[in-house]
Amino acid sequence: MNLLNFNIKKRDEIVGSKTALVVLAALFWGLSGGIGGILMAGGWDAFVVSFYRGAIGLLFVLVWLVLRPHGNGLSNGWLWFWSAIAGIGVAGNFSFYFLSIAHGSVAVAVTLMYCAPVFVYLMSFALKLESPTALKWAAIAVVMVGIVLLTQVYDTGASGVTTIGVAAGLLAGLSYAIFIFGFKYAAPHGSPQAILSIAFAVLAIVLILPADAYQTVAVLSTPDWPLFAGLGVLGAGLSFVLYIIGLNHTAPAVASIVAMVEPVTASLFGIVVLNDKLVGPQFFGMGLILITVTVLSVYSGSGLKYVARVQENLNKDE
Repeated sequence: MNLLNFNIKKRDEIVGSKTALVVLAALFWGLSGGIGGILMAGGWDAFVVSFYRGAIGLLFVLVWLVLRPHGNGLSNGWLWFWSAIAGIGVAGNFSFYFLSIAHGSVAVAVTLMYCAPVFVYLMSFALKLESPTALKWAAIAVVMVGIVLLTQVYDTGASGVTTIGVAAGLLAGLSYAIFIFGFKYAAPHGSPQAILSIAFAVLAIVLILPADAYQTVAVLSTPDWPLFAGLGVLGAGLSFVLYIIGLNHTAPAVASIVAMVEPVTASLFGIVVLNDKLVGPQFFGMGLILITVTVLSVYSGSGLKYVARVQENLNKDE
C-alpha cells in the first residue's frame, strides 16, 4: 500500500513538473510578443524580427537533435514534406503576428492569433477529417462576435486597430493552424526535434527573402542584440523544446487551458510596457475569444498531442 501511494505521488510530481514546462513555454511565447513589439517600435522590420526568432530557434532544436538523434526519421520523405509544410506555417505565424503588432497592438494581435483552433476546425470540416456539430458552429460564431468586438470594425472612428493589423492577426492564426496540421502528419514519421529542425530551416529560407537585407546584417552589431537573442531563445528555441517535453505527461485538455498564459502575458505586456489602449467592448471581445477557443481546444485536444505520443514512444524505445 505504501509502495502504491509512493508511485502515485511520484507520478503526480512528474505530471505537475511537465505541466509547469507547458506553462513556462506559454509564458515565454507571451513575452516574445512583447519583445517583438519593442524591437519594431525601435524601427526594426517585422520580417527581420521574425527571421531571427526562427533562426535562433533553429540552433536550439539542432542541438536537441544532436543530443537525442534516436528515431529521427530523417531518411523518410514524408517527414521532410510535412515538416516543410509546418515550416511554412510557422514562418507565416511569426511574420504575420509581428506585422499585426506593428500595425495594431500586441493584445489584439495575440488574441486574433489565438483563433487558430477555429481555423483548424474549418480546415478539418473542409477536408472531412472531422464532422461539424451545432456546438462547434456555435463556438465559431461566438469567436466571430468576439473578433468584431475586439477589432471594433463596427466603429469607423476607432483608433489603434487597422485593416492590415486585423488581417495579419487572422492570417497568423491561419498559419498556426497550417503548422499544427503539418506537425500532426509529420509526427508519425520522425521525432519532434527532427520535425522542428526541418521546419525552422524552412522558416529561415522563406523569411530571408522578404527581410530587409541591410537590417538583417545590422542585427549582428546592433546594441539591440540582447533583445533579438532573448526573442529567439524565449520565443522559439527554449519554448518549443519545453512545450513538447511538457506535453509528454500533460493531458491535451490541461495543455489547452494553461496555453492561455500566452495571450494573457502578451496582452499585459502590451498594456503595461507598450501602453496599448483597450476599451470595454474590446476586453469583452477578448474574453469571448479566449474562453471559447480554450473550450474548443479542451473539447477536441490540440493537434500537438500526436507529437506527445511520438515523444513518449521514443522514450520507451530508448
